Amino acid sequence: MEDKDLMEKELLLVKGVCDLYLHGTIESSTAEVHTAFKEALNVSLDIQNKIYNLMAEKGWYPMETVEQAKIDTLKQKYSA
Repeated sequence: MEDKDLMEKELLLVKGVCDLYLHGTIESSTAEVHTAFKEALNVSLDIQNKIYNLMAEKGWYPMETVEQAKIDTLKQKYSA
């Protein structure tokens, strides 16, 4: 398996963990549990950001450029 494939799998895994921690934070029944999930979420988000940055540096996370006209059209559509 190539490095790119491993990084993609790792990124997907960390995104899934972030999702679980987010829901744990939202649904917490006590302040202590909320804090524990929130701290775990923040650590996971930092890891996700590092993986993303590494992939972007290597050109493994391509970005699509969108024309400003399309952005403006969507802004108008959803601001009403």
